[in-house]
Amino acid sequence: MAKVVVIAERCKSCQYCIKFCPKNVLALGTKVNSKGYEYVEPVNDDCIGCCMCARICPDGAIEVLSLIHISEPTRRS
Repeated sequence: MAKVVVIAERCKSCQYCIKFCPKNVLALGTKVNSKGYEYVEPVNDDCIGCCMCARICPDGAIEVLSLIHISEPTRRS
């Protein structure tokens, strides 16, 4: 499981990330950044961590965070 983080100030609304996401995690939002661009926002929690959105983004506006939970090691007696 993973989480998509959009750095709004870098986004220029090209929407490549929306087109290439296999799980339709991103959509164009209604808010605008300081440059006047509407930026993309995550719309669901279905991210599989493939990082296609981050790779395709020409402005480096997307980061994909891994949410892997590591369990504590088992102690041997």
